[in-house]
Amino acid sequence: MSVVATSKYLAFTLGGELFAVDITSAREILDFCEITRIPHMPSFIRGVVNLRGNAVTVVDLKQQFGMGRTERTILTRIIILELPQDKHPLLIGVLADSVKEVLELEESQIEPPPLMGAQVRSDFLKGVARHKGGFLLLLDEHKVFAPEELERVRLAAPPAPR
Repeated sequence: MSVVATSKYLAFTLGGELFAVDITSAREILDFCEITRIPHMPSFIRGVVNLRGNAVTVVDLKQQFGMGRTERTILTRIIILELPQDKHPLLIGVLADSVKEVLELEESQIEPPPLMGAQVRSDFLKGVARHKGGFLLLLDEHKVFAPEELERVRLAAPPAPR
């Protein structure tokens, strides 16, 4: 009897698209709360939230990916991701239109990312998986939130209006 390798993912929506991050990076899910704006940041960086005394940067992935701005609804959530860094883990909040479910996927269900046609850069994707008649885009959160990527985007983006 062979063992099938599986991974768990947290699925969420941005616009009409279904995305997911590795569950091991997802620390917690918050209801949409007050976000304190930081001057001179690109518009996709919405600001910071207070997470038990720590200021956590909140990123609007939908805006970063050119899909419009995430608007507050009763389903809007902030997914807190914990990503390993040199000395301390990086905590970052990600706005999601809604959080759907935790999925367990077998490696055989995951296909390589498409080379074109997606709104998200293919190097930001671990792969795609079929799910309920559509596709689930598996984000590589370590590439999307790599310090050099955030700095590159910050320098290229105009600051948010005050």
